[in-house]
Amino acid sequence: MIKIYDKTALIKYNIFLRDWEISMRHLHDTADFTSDEMTRYSRHIILPNVGVEGQKKLKKSKVLIIGSGALGSPVGLYLAAAGVGNIGIVDFDKVDISNLQRQIIHKTKNVGKKKTISAKEAILDVNPHTNILIFNTKLTSQNALEILKDFDVVVDCTDNFPARYLVNDACVLLDKPMIYGSIFRFKGQSSVFWGKKGACYRCVFPTPPPVGFAPSCGEAGVFGVLPGIIGSIQANETIKLILGVQEETLINRLLTLDAWKMEFKEFRFQKDDNCPVCGKTPFIKKLMDYEFFCGLEDKKEITVKNICVEKLKQRVDNNEKLNIIDVREEYEFKIAHIKGSKLIPLEEIAARMDEIDDSIPTVVLCKSGIRSIYAIKELKKEGFKGELLNLKDGIVAWAHKIDKTMAKY
Repeated sequence: MIKIYDKTALIKYNIFLRDWEISMRHLHDTADFTSDEMTRYSRHIILPNVGVEGQKKLKKSKVLIIGSGALGSPVGLYLAAAGVGNIGIVDFDKVDISNLQRQIIHKTKNVGKKKTISAKEAILDVNPHTNILIFNTKLTSQNALEILKDFDVVVDCTDNFPARYLVNDACVLLDKPMIYGSIFRFKGQSSVFWGKKGACYRCVFPTPPPVGFAPSCGEAGVFGVLPGIIGSIQANETIKLILGVQEETLINRLLTLDAWKMEFKEFRFQKDDNCPVCGKTPFIKKLMDYEFFCGLEDKKEITVKNICVEKLKQRVDNNEKLNIIDVREEYEFKIAHIKGSKLIPLEEIAARMDEIDDSIPTVVLCKSGIRSIYAIKELKKEGFKGELLNLKDGIVAWAHKIDKTMAKY
């Protein structure tokens, strides 16, 4: 019989017994691990929320990291260290010496090397048991679905809006969770977007900011340690999702950080039933041209002429012959529409082009003037010969400036 009189020693002894019992209970489940892996992951395995079964889930999981830069660095290193068995890395860039201030996965000796190769080397140094699949390419509308389809979780470590909307839409179409993170100067934010379980990125950020509104890190700078914090949060959320703890993740929550003030804030939001990609009646059912959507496409390739609501009202009052084509969804059209306009949802615009008289000017409109730009591009691609005008700021502007009795949504 063991006599223990010290209270602290008794607590430590009980903890030892508990951990020993857990280890013995799962001893027969450790066949999937080598002795090196058992030792490597031992601090995970003794956690009641992880255990051997949880570590098995991590080993079998497949995580895709899009972008191997500032955010991708801590994500890749921590996921590998945690025992994630299969990690994909998408990046087309090379290591530059200016990256090293924040992209800790890369080393000075690797300047000039492809980031995917540099990242793979660093990850294997951390955990040689991790299987690394690299994609030395830019993620595009043409390859995104094929690249993403075999992964369980997608971690968005991109640094631009076209890529972010592309990743979101691809994840929604494939029913994949997207672990989001972004950084700017001293501030960062993170969330988990999953269209089938909660809100997607578009629910919270339905339209991109104006071109030039959010400068790049090269233009605005970024606090070197900031991506380490935000990327670690992304890795944390990824691991919890793999372990099956959805209710404890950042789904429907946006966590923000001001690293200068060292101040965290949390914002809660809900799924938008009118979301164009994950809502009740989505109209985005395939990937689009995201450079164009975000206003970054070469203006020489296509020009879109705008017309303001005042000018349109004037032309309507003058009984000028016009096509007014509304590319919203039917339920939106029923809420509010301009008298005399014709509904052709964006998804159908190319197939129903012959319903539009190209001998007279055509004004295309949507809710805020974004979908209508995309519709005009589609019409031009299909060879529409008539004049096309985009109603600037859409039906929202019409309700605000022209018909103030119109229902707003």
